[in-house]
Parts: sequence; C-alpha cells; structure tokens
Amino acid sequence: MTNINILKDLTQYTYDSVEGYRNAAKKAESAALRQALERRTDQRWQTLERLNGALQSNGESTVNNASTTGTIHQTFLKVIDALGDSDRAAVKHVEMGEDFLANQFDEALKRDDLDTGMRSLIESVFKDIREGERFTDMLEKQYA
Repeated sequence: MTNINILKDLTQYTYDSVEGYRNAAKKAESAALRQALERRTDQRWQTLERLNGALQSNGESTVNNASTTGTIHQTFLKVIDALGDSDRAAVKHVEMGEDFLANQFDEALKRDDLDTGMRSLIESVFKDIREGERFTDMLEKQYA
C-alpha cells in the first residue's frame, strides 16, 4: 500500500469519526455531554482538515463523505441506540469509534514503508486521536 493510500484511508476513517461525534451529540440527552461531544466534533474536524490538506498538496481529492463501512456502522448503532439510554449509547458510540480509529493510526505507524514526511504527519495527527480516546475513556467512566 502506498503512502497516499494510507493517507486516504486514515482521512476517510477520520471523516467517519467526525460523523460519529456529530451523531452521538444529537443522541445525547445531557446538555453537558452534548456540548462536550460538539467540542470534540469541532476538534476532530480540524484534524480532518489537516489530513485533507495533505491529500490536496499531493494532488488528491479531499474526503467529504462517509464511507460505506462508516454508514453501515452508523446504521448498526442506531439499532443499538433504540435499545438503551441515549447518553450511555452516545458514549458507547464514540468509544467504539475512537478505539477503531486509534487502532488504524497505530497500525499505520507500525509500517516500515512510510516516508519520513508521511510518518511525521501521522504521528502528529495521532496525538489528537489519542486525546479523543482519552476523552471517551473519561466519558465511559462517567456514564457507564
């Protein structure tokens, strides 16, 4: 897999994450939780913009739509949401997404074929991803 393909995949997963936060914020009953999720949506959007900028500077199209996998995941979570508390479901929703996203970035960084610039970008963006993971861990403790 080329560096650009890795970047495209990570950008797509990050877009799906933005959508996940946005949908979770809509489901949250608590105003405090909704606001916290909206702030994370904005922060993750900034991360997405950074990745899309890297795609553009490499002559590639930006990611502006949810992936098929992301859409299927959102549908699955709507079914789960119907079965339980909205705050708890919203937290579980973003927790699952953050774990998946962090794993994708971690796996990309394990590759030995990344060029220096791509590795540097992914490492930098991964800091935000880890911050999101810590955020959802905190929420999970609070709303479990």
